[in-house]
Amino acid sequence: MGLTLTMMLAATSCNKQSDKNAQQEGKEPTASNHLAKEENKTTINKEEKKMNKPVEMTAEMFREKIMDYQTNPNEWKYQGDKPAVIDFYATWCGPCKATAPVLEELAGEYTGQIDFYKVDVDQQEELAALFGVRSIPTLVFIPKEGQPQTAVGAMNKQQLQEAIQATILKH
Repeated sequence: MGLTLTMMLAATSCNKQSDKNAQQEGKEPTASNHLAKEENKTTINKEEKKMNKPVEMTAEMFREKIMDYQTNPNEWKYQGDKPAVIDFYATWCGPCKATAPVLEELAGEYTGQIDFYKVDVDQQEELAALFGVRSIPTLVFIPKEGQPQTAVGAMNKQQLQEAIQATILKH
């Protein structure tokens, strides 16, 4: 990926230099140079979306970004600035492994709109208990306002998108 980014930066630099040379010669920058710049921007945006993956969440991070269950144990008070999806999973779970790449893809597609997190139930037993997770994968859909909704079991991309629409984006 570093090589790809380096090549893209080199291509962009060459395009800028070509435009400068054209301007110094009294010519307008060419359409092909402009198109090359736009293609590079598109490629970079696609790369940024690919890099946006669900963030591994700890109990401390949960208290800071989602809900401080120690301060308000009896009241759901979402602290996030965007809706969120939390994937409760285990590294040994087959359906969890099948769901993970779909969630990564959706995290890229919803960059800036929805935060995606994952919680390893073997490492974060406290968080799993907080949500009453008994089966995995368990997905928690958290709207900006309102109560979180859970879904249990592996879901394909279409099912996840429908769940996101029904629970998060409807608000």
